[in-house]
Amino acid sequence: MRLDVFGAGAFGTGLAIAYAKAGLEVALWARDATALSAGESPRLPGQKFPDNLRVTGDAGACDADIALIAVPTQSMGRFAAETPLKAKVAVSCAKGIDRSSGRGPTALLADAAPFVAQLTGPSFAADIASGLPTALTIACADTAQGERLQEALSTPALRLYRTEDVVGAELGGALKNVIAIAAGAVIGKGLGDSARAALIARGFAEMTRYATAKGALSETLTGLSGLGDLVLTCGSTQSRNFRFGHALATGESLAEGTTVEGLHTARQLAASPEDTPIADTVAALADGTLDIDGALSHLLSRPLKPE
Repeated sequence: MRLDVFGAGAFGTGLAIAYAKAGLEVALWARDATALSAGESPRLPGQKFPDNLRVTGDAGACDADIALIAVPTQSMGRFAAETPLKAKVAVSCAKGIDRSSGRGPTALLADAAPFVAQLTGPSFAADIASGLPTALTIACADTAQGERLQEALSTPALRLYRTEDVVGAELGGALKNVIAIAAGAVIGKGLGDSARAALIARGFAEMTRYATAKGALSETLTGLSGLGDLVLTCGSTQSRNFRFGHALATGESLAEGTTVEGLHTARQLAASPEDTPIADTVAALADGTLDIDGALSHLLSRPLKPE
């Protein structure tokens, strides 16, 4: 089987390496293919490309039936408009909400291929590339295509669970990034693990409330794409969103060009009429209208209520 991966960031590259190791013929499209000419990526140092992983800067040379689209959500619309795909199924591997349109990744890809799907869940690129056991969700509204993708994209180390709830899978992956920023700020401020646990629990309630209001199934949020991903990103410095929140609390800075999708999502939620106090606080903290002490006071002074 052949597979195309568009986007040579850490996650796209990790997937390409994993599927090549599993025996697939993989084409990895990169805007700057020369940056990968040494047979590995600076995003995943030490992970050598298998011989059956081909790097290309020519999108026209990618003609597999399934294409994994691993470009950031904020670039997804432009990618879809500028890059003609030959694949029958375009699978988004991005997490977030487009700040200009308010749409999720699969909506941005809707015209790019006959079928679209979402691959999401608790995973770090380095773990996937290393072949460590990982479970993800494949979400596709078309049942037959979802079953086909589940079978085609599962490997001995990468287990896929299937759902038709694309909205829930997308929102789980987007919203958990907001809570991860808040968790990073909690730890950066030195508030402790008990505070982080409380934040995760209340953050999950906020995620579920918002997502179900948008049409998601609550059971999707309790799965890998929601709760599973939330636990991972709120507890590890490998998460860019967690590191961003930590930096907000400590005054540190992240490496230039670091993608923080949770910030865009927090601003989207803050502008919505839904009850999203954590997202509202994250947006205000990132925009400088609240400092970390003000953010803490804002959350702790909310009216007491039943859980």
